[in-house]
Amino acid sequence: MARVVAAYEQTMRSTIALAQDFTDADYGLPTDLPGWTVKDVLSHLIGIERALLGDPAPQHTLPDDLPHIRNDFGRMLEVDVDVRRPVPGPKVLAELVETLDRRLARLPGIDPDQEITAPTGKKVPYVEFMTFRAFDCYVHEQDIRRAVGRPGNLDAPAAEYTRYRLGFGLPYVVGKKVAAEPGQTVRFEVTGPVAFTRCIAVGDDRRARDTEPVETPTVTLTMEWETYLLLATGRRTPDTVPVAVAGDRELGAKVLANLNTTP
Repeated sequence: MARVVAAYEQTMRSTIALAQDFTDADYGLPTDLPGWTVKDVLSHLIGIERALLGDPAPQHTLPDDLPHIRNDFGRMLEVDVDVRRPVPGPKVLAELVETLDRRLARLPGIDPDQEITAPTGKKVPYVEFMTFRAFDCYVHEQDIRRAVGRPGNLDAPAAEYTRYRLGFGLPYVVGKKVAAEPGQTVRFEVTGPVAFTRCIAVGDDRRARDTEPVETPTVTLTMEWETYLLLATGRRTPDTVPVAVAGDRELGAKVLANLNTTP
């Protein structure tokens, strides 16, 4: 478990280092997450980690006028964010540092095989659960970096866990969300710091599965790693990012429009 914990720590420390010289204006900048500022994203990270530490949830009633909240899951996440909205940014950052130190002190004593409920709702070993944490913290670091205009750490160790976690959704996107036809094949060519090639084919049973790269896929989608990250996490729409589409453009457009597999 040490490897994934190190990746989780690296992206959290990178986020904290980035925020050390934030101004009030920086903390108030909007991110790609509707309704959330830079400070709100930091508050969200605190809330998740404090919950994992077993800290009591804040006793806080949300206001009614929060149009970015779409469901009960969103309301649950919003509590830790909204309760800290009156708190100055530097105090929120200090709380994140303290919370991270407590988590890192606790993690070595956790059995990697201990089961815990993952964000998917399934029980998984704790070492697998930490891949979700590395992924989530990395994505939120990038949310903050884009908001303040300070790109970096795209090639972090946690990026590999992000690729791993997002990769689970590709067959679902092609087979279920897009409902591609039997015999159709979608090739993903992702370049940059986390380069990979994935080929998803739909069988006669209409199920989509990974397959070896084929010579003439139905469509090939080529994009940079950051573009893939933005689309697969729902931060941007296909019309706002550069993607090269070769082959069946209609199928390609459907895949790109449905690439997001995050809540």
